Amino acid sequence: MSRWTRTLQEAAVAGALASVLSAAVLALAGRRETPGAAAPINAVSQWLWGRHEALAADDAERRHTLNGYLIHHLASTFWAVLHTAALQRSAVPARPLPALAAATATSAVAAFVDLRCTPERLTPGFQHRLSSRALAATYGAFAIGLALGCLVMRRGRAA
Repeated sequence: MSRWTRTLQEAAVAGALASVLSAAVLALAGRRETPGAAAPINAVSQWLWGRHEALAADDAERRHTLNGYLIHHLASTFWAVLHTAALQRSAVPARPLPALAAATATSAVAAFVDLRCTPERLTPGFQHRLSSRALAATYGAFAIGLALGCLVMRRGRAA
């Protein structure tokens, strides 16, 4: 199997886990901090519908929630590809603590780029709906998903 095939397979699993775990945290935080659990994911749909409309959507519905989650999932997969490509020749992702440390570093870079370096229309949007604490938990869950995905794939190849 080629290096890029392994990288993309690992990134697909790691990105999916990072996406699902961080979206779960977004929903929990949305339930506590906004009028609706879907509000933080809906905010991501600002990429398509603009900031005003996306940030005003509180309830789960196809236009904002489905599109917001799809964008979130694609962005998670993008970061997972960069993460797994950078670590493809390393044994780091095969051990739990180093895997989590590497994933935490990737998540920190993703947060910095998402929230400080990206044009406003292409930011996640959920930073306008949630507290800093909820954002930290979201990016923490993202790191855990990346680490778990890499561990699962690396252990599967070693078996």
